[in-house]
Amino acid sequence: MTDVDSFIADGFVRVEGAFSRELAADCREILWRDTGCAPGDRSTWTRPVVRLGDYAQEPFRAAANTPALHAAFDAIVGEGAWLPRGSLGTFPVRFPGGDAPGDDGWHIDASFPGDDPSDYMSYRVNVASKGRALLMLFLFSDVGEDDAPTRIRVGSHLDVPPILEPAGDEGLAFMDVAGKAVPASEHRPVVMATGRAGDVYLCHPFLVHAAQQHHGTEPRFMAQPPLAPAGPLPESSPVRIAIGRGLGR
Repeated sequence: MTDVDSFIADGFVRVEGAFSRELAADCREILWRDTGCAPGDRSTWTRPVVRLGDYAQEPFRAAANTPALHAAFDAIVGEGAWLPRGSLGTFPVRFPGGDAPGDDGWHIDASFPGDDPSDYMSYRVNVASKGRALLMLFLFSDVGEDDAPTRIRVGSHLDVPPILEPAGDEGLAFMDVAGKAVPASEHRPVVMATGRAGDVYLCHPFLVHAAQQHHGTEPRFMAQPPLAPAGPLPESSPVRIAIGRGLGR
């Protein structure tokens, strides 16, 4: 059972064993090949992060559409309120050692395009979370404290609605939201999105989070796709209930 109350209060839940370790291994085999690096030759691990494009092959589609995940989507977003994923988006594969990754700032993810759809920095967020029902973190490798787990500010999703509400339907651009949400959530405790291959973190779209440098020994494989809403979120959706709580309603 998905802990809906925890999701509303903390902004995330972890679905343990959301997909099988065998599926995770099948996907890693494909991802390793595309990194251009060799699993057994650390001299090829020359970059702190390798970003790989969208993956829609069968093992990725299967990992994104297990019964456990669909049940969790129904519980957190609302039955019939979300769209199934046909792929798993981009993968930032993080390697140990080396330079700082340069992409480890605190932020929330933007949801819909601005004036220039090709410019991600102009993407926007509004208080209704147009275009995004969830941020998801799919772990395709075991991730411990030293393996560059995503950092999460617990409860920070409640700090964001008051920032967005005055902007109405148009919302705010990615950098404008970050410039306000990051200082507004500095008081929040931080946890790490650790777990085993096959675990999935389901996060509120407004959750403030950040990457970090890899201090472990083995590369970290993770996907971070959005879950799209089927339309405006129903009033009964825990995602929407959390937004209302952030607004003091």
